[in-house]
Amino acid sequence: MKPSLVLIFILFLITGVSAQQIKYGTGNDSWNPDSLGNHRAVLTVSAAGNIAKATIEWRRRDTHPELKDIWVVDAKTNSRITDVKAATISREQGTIYFEPTSGAGTYYIYYMPYQVEGRSNYPNAQYRKAPTAESQWPKSTANAVPAKLVRIEAINAMSSFYPMEVIATAAETKNLIKQHPQKDYLVFTEDRVNPIKMQEDLPQLWITKGLKNAFSGTASKGENYTYQLGIYSVKKDINDVKVTFSDLKNKAGKSISAKAFSCLNTDGVNWDGSPLHKTVNVAKNKVQALWILADIPKDISAGIYTGTATVSAKGSANTIIRIVLTVNNTVLADGGINEPQKQTRLKWLNSTMAEKNEVIAPYIPLVINDKTISLLGRKFTINQDGLPAQIQTFFTPEMTELSATPKNILTEPVHFHVTRPNHKDIKFKTSEITFTDKQPGIAKWTSKSTSDSLNMEVNASLEFDGFVSYTVKFIAVNDIKLSNISLHLPFTPTAAKYMMGLGQKGGYRPDSLNWKWDVANKNQDGAWIGDVNAGLQYSLRDNHYVRPLNTNFYLQKPLLLPTSWGNEGKGGIKIAKKGQAILADNYSGERLMKKGDTLYYNFTLLITPFHPINTDFQWSNRFYHKYNNLDTIKATGATLINIHHATPINPFINYPFIAHKEMKTYIDEAHSKGLKVKIYNTVRELSNSAYETFPLRSLGHEIYSPGKGGGYSWLQEHLGEDYIAAWYVPEIKDAAVVNSGMSRWHNYYVEGMNWLVNNVGIDGLYLDDVAFDRTTMKRVKSVLTQNGHPGIIDLHSANQYNKSDGFNNSANLYMEHFPYLNRLWFGEYFDYEKSTPDFFLTESSGIPFGLMGEMLQDGGNAWRGMVYGMTNRMPWSDGADPRAIWKAWDDFGMQGTKMIGYWVENNPVKTNNPDVLATIYKKDKSVLIALASWAKEDTKIKLSIDWKALGIDPAKATITAPEIKNFQPSKTFAATDEIPVTKNKGWMIVVKEN
Repeated sequence: MKPSLVLIFILFLITGVSAQQIKYGTGNDSWNPDSLGNHRAVLTVSAAGNIAKATIEWRRRDTHPELKDIWVVDAKTNSRITDVKAATISREQGTIYFEPTSGAGTYYIYYMPYQVEGRSNYPNAQYRKAPTAESQWPKSTANAVPAKLVRIEAINAMSSFYPMEVIATAAETKNLIKQHPQKDYLVFTEDRVNPIKMQEDLPQLWITKGLKNAFSGTASKGENYTYQLGIYSVKKDINDVKVTFSDLKNKAGKSISAKAFSCLNTDGVNWDGSPLHKTVNVAKNKVQALWILADIPKDISAGIYTGTATVSAKGSANTIIRIVLTVNNTVLADGGINEPQKQTRLKWLNSTMAEKNEVIAPYIPLVINDKTISLLGRKFTINQDGLPAQIQTFFTPEMTELSATPKNILTEPVHFHVTRPNHKDIKFKTSEITFTDKQPGIAKWTSKSTSDSLNMEVNASLEFDGFVSYTVKFIAVNDIKLSNISLHLPFTPTAAKYMMGLGQKGGYRPDSLNWKWDVANKNQDGAWIGDVNAGLQYSLRDNHYVRPLNTNFYLQKPLLLPTSWGNEGKGGIKIAKKGQAILADNYSGERLMKKGDTLYYNFTLLITPFHPINTDFQWSNRFYHKYNNLDTIKATGATLINIHHATPINPFINYPFIAHKEMKTYIDEAHSKGLKVKIYNTVRELSNSAYETFPLRSLGHEIYSPGKGGGYSWLQEHLGEDYIAAWYVPEIKDAAVVNSGMSRWHNYYVEGMNWLVNNVGIDGLYLDDVAFDRTTMKRVKSVLTQNGHPGIIDLHSANQYNKSDGFNNSANLYMEHFPYLNRLWFGEYFDYEKSTPDFFLTESSGIPFGLMGEMLQDGGNAWRGMVYGMTNRMPWSDGADPRAIWKAWDDFGMQGTKMIGYWVENNPVKTNNPDVLATIYKKDKSVLIALASWAKEDTKIKLSIDWKALGIDPAKATITAPEIKNFQPSKTFAATDEIPVTKNKGWMIVVKEN
C-alpha cells in the first residue's frame, strides 16, 4: 500500500485569521466504512449538557457537502445519536449540534456516510442524503456545551485527504491571487512524495508554503528523479503550456545537461516507439500538474546544482522557477525503481524496450525471393500493385507438422474495383513494387497506380508472425463521382470452410452473408475465413482507427466508422460463392471525391495458422489456477500455477509490484519444487493502489478512459469524476479504473514485465482479456522469454458475443495476439453442451491457429474436450478436476503421440455416425481414441479402423476402455462391437498391439 500516514500536527498561519491547529490521522480500519463512510472528526465534550456544538474546519474537496447526511456516534456506547442538527455546512467548515448522550467524553462525527449498491464486484457508493425535513430538535442552542475537535481521521492512509486534498478556503485563494495581480497563472512547486491530486481547488499546503518560484530536492546518482510544477490559471484559460530547462551547474562548473530533463505531460515516447508531443491547456481556475522527469547521471560529482525551469503559455508571460538539486553520493544502479513510491518508474512510460522487431521463437526470419516472402509455414506473393497475388500455407491437416505441399488461400490476386457511375472500372497503370525495408522480422514495400482521375498508393508490410498491414490511399486527380470502391478477397473454397466475425459465431461459413456497419452497437470490422490449416483474418480500417474498449465497456468507447469503408453507412460486406471463389466483397458505395481528396482504404491481414501445434506442451504443462500451498499443488500433478489478483502475493489488479517480495519468496519455493508460476497482469483496468495513480490522471485521458465516474467510494472521493469504474474486490477494497486503450501505459507494462522476470522470477502471464494490441504483446513476449526464461502466456476470455462487448467473437477479437500465446482458456459463458463441433474447433480449441486450449464454464464437457486435446482447469470452477484424465494420459503415455483430429480426412479411425466424432493420439503400436457425441440421443456406433495406417496388427490388438473416474467405466471391446455412447458423452479407448 501507499506510505503509512501517521498523526501529523500542522500549524496553519492564515492571513487575517487566528492560528488554528488541525491534527490529521488514520483510524487504522477501526470502523465499517461501507456504512459510516471513510472520514470522521473526533471530538471531545468536556462537560455534561443536553446539547453540544461542534464547528469543524474540515476543508472538504467534495461538492455540495450540505446535501450529505451527518452521523454522530457516541464513542462510549458505539451507538448512533439520533438527535443531530447540521446548522451550517459548507466545503470549508460545518457547524453541528448533537446530544452528548454519555455526557463528557469522546464523540465521532462521520460526515460522508454512504451505502454500497450494485454488484459486489461493480459497486456504486451512494452517499446518504441529508434529511429534508427541518428537525424540531433542539428548541434552543443557547446553552450548547462546546465540543472540541481532537483530530480529523480517515479510515486508513489510502483514504486520507491530507495533505494534498485539504482545500484552501475561497478567501485564502483570493488573497493569494490578489498578491500577484500581474500573473495570468501561478506556478507552485511540489515534491514527488505529494502528488498533486485536485484540479478544482488549491491545497491548503500551498497557501501555507506560499508562492516561491523555487524548488529544491535531493537526488542520488543515476536516479530517475521527479518533481512537480502545479499550474493554476487565475485570469483566463491558458493554452500550449510548455516547460523548458537550463543546465544545472555546481560551483565547480560541473553540470547536469538540460537534455536530462523533460515534462511527462508534454513530451515522451508513444506506445509504438514514435515521438509523442502533447498540447497542455489549463482552463481558468483549474489546476494542472506537470510532472518533470530528471535522469541524474551516474558519473556526476556529488554537490548542489542550480538552474531554471521556464514555464511558458501562449499569450502570457513566462514564469521562471529556480531549481536547486542536491546530488548525494549514493549511486543507484537501477534508477531507484525499487522505490516506486518516489515516482521513479514514471520513466517507464517513455520506454522503448523491445520495440525492435526481432524474431521470436518459434518463428524464423523472413526470406524474400523476388516478390515472394517466406515465413514459418507460409508464403506471401506480392502482385505488381502491391496487393497479395497469392498466399499459401504449408501446414498439414493434423496441424502438428509442416508439409512440402502448399495450400492456396486465394483463387486470384486480391484487388480493388473502383467503379464509375457507368459501371465501368477505372483502369490503373501500375508501377513495379519497391521494397523499402528488408529485415529478418519485417518486410515493407510500396507501389503506385495512376489513372487520369484517381491515383492509388499502397504501402504495406509483412511481419515474421504473419501479420500484414496495408495503407491504401486513393487520391482524386480531378473531381470524380464513383459508384463504388470495393476490395475483393477471393478465397479458395478449401480455405473458406469456416468463418467467424461479422455477426457470425465461429463455425461453418454460411452460403451467403450480407453485413452492414453498425459501430455504435457492434465491434465488427472484419472476419476470419479459413480452414484448419489455412485462413485469413482481415480487418477494415482507415487513418483514424482507434482501438475500442472491450470486455463490458465497448459501448462506452466503440469503433470509429471508417470514413472510406463505412461511407456514412453505405458500405458493407457481402460473402458468397462467385465462380471458383468464395468472394468477400468489401464495398463502400457511391461517393463524390473533390480534386485533391484522399481516402484511406486501409486493411490488415493475419495469415493463419501461425505455427504447428505443440501437443507435448499440452500434455506436460498442467495448470493449477489458484493460490495455494505449494505442496498441495504439487500433489495434484499440476506443473504450472496461475496466481490471480486479490491473493496475498498479488493483491492489486494489474499492479503486481506492491507485494513483490512475498511473490518472489513463493516463486523461489515453487521453482525448488519443480513448479512454474505465472501471474495475473494485463492492461484493461488499473488498481487505485498504483503509486502512479495521480501522475497518470494528470495526463488527461491518455491513460484512463473518460466516463461518468461513480463506483466505489474511494474513486468518487479522490478522482472526483470523468473515469470509468471497473473491477472491485470487496475483501481488500481494491478499486480499479478502466484504461483508455493504446497509450504509454503499455510502455510501462513492458518495463514492468521485464522487472518481474528479472527481479521476481515469474515464468509467464495469465491474461484475463486484454486491451492492448499485437505490438505490445510482441514486446511482452520478447521480455518474458529473454535469457531462456519460459515466458508462458495463456489467455482467458469470456464470450464476447453479447451487447456489452459489441457482439464480437473472442477468438476473432484476440487473434492478433495468438502468435505469442501458449494456451487458450476461452470458455467463460460458453455453452459446451449446446455448441456444435465447428464452434468448438474455431472459437475455443485454438487448433486452426496453432494453439490448444482448455475449457472453463461449469467445468466444460470432458468427452468433447478430449477430441480437441482439452481438459478443464483445476480448481477454478465446480467439478473442474482433470486429474483422472491426466492420469489416463500418463498411463497411456501421451508424450510423443501424434494427434489426428476428426477434421482430418484421412484419419485412420472413424465412426459410422457423423454425430459421434473420433480424434486419435497415435504412437508406435498403440493409439488412444477419443470419442465424443453430438447426437441428439443415446446411440451405438461402430469404429472403422485403418489398421495399416495405424501400424497395428488387428489379430494382436486389444481394444479397452480404461476406468477413468467421473468419465467412464472399465470395458473391453472387440473390433466389430457396437459401442454404446451416451448423449453428450463419449469414450477414451486404447487400441494396443500385444
